[in-house]
Amino acid sequence: MTRLPRLTGKEIIAALKNAGFEVVRIKGSHHRLKHADGRVTTVPVHAGETIGPGLMSSILRDVELTRDEFFLLL
Repeated sequence: MTRLPRLTGKEIIAALKNAGFEVVRIKGSHHRLKHADGRVTTVPVHAGETIGPGLMSSILRDVELTRDEFFLLL
């Protein structure tokens, strides 16, 4: 399993957009992304803060991507 680099919320959103996700709403600092097939996730975007490994795993589980598949989107 590939270890992921520490990413900010903006970097995660950019990678998910490459996978076909689009931002459907923003409430405060939380961006809700949705794919055409119905997969959804929420990514917090806080200036300069990286997403921790636990939250990153949760996001990948929500979007049904493996770490290796996500790494290819970066």
